[in-house]
Amino acid sequence: MARLSILDRFRPVGAPGPAGPSGVPAVDDQGPAMELTPVFAALAADVKAGELLVEEARRQAEHDVAAARTQAAAMVSQARLDASAARAEAAAQVQREAQERDSRAMDQAALEANALEESGLARIPAVVAKVIDTLLSPRKAGR
Repeated sequence: MARLSILDRFRPVGAPGPAGPSGVPAVDDQGPAMELTPVFAALAADVKAGELLVEEARRQAEHDVAAARTQAAAMVSQARLDASAARAEAAAQVQREAQERDSRAMDQAALEANALEESGLARIPAVVAKVIDTLLSPRKAGR
């Protein structure tokens, strides 16, 4: 019996009613491999196209990875340069802040020194008078 399709491998199953022969594969000398050979032959071009697509994707992935590594290396290099510049700027900022603090401290110290000098100058006449009184007091008592 000539087979027209894969479905011809099965014996016909009886109509509803009393139990009849079940549908099981018929004995086949050539087997399913013979039936699938034309299917795989028809898919061979698609399989080859798929392999080519996979190979192209691998090449593109390798290219993308290489480009990403180059870009990452450039970014790391730029980050190192930027870090050096940032450290130098931070050091300069700390130096400026320290100079401003020192300047404010010097200004405050100068104000305090001027205030002490003025208070000291204001006390000179009283101190001089007291010293003179102290020096002249024993002489007055001794006369």
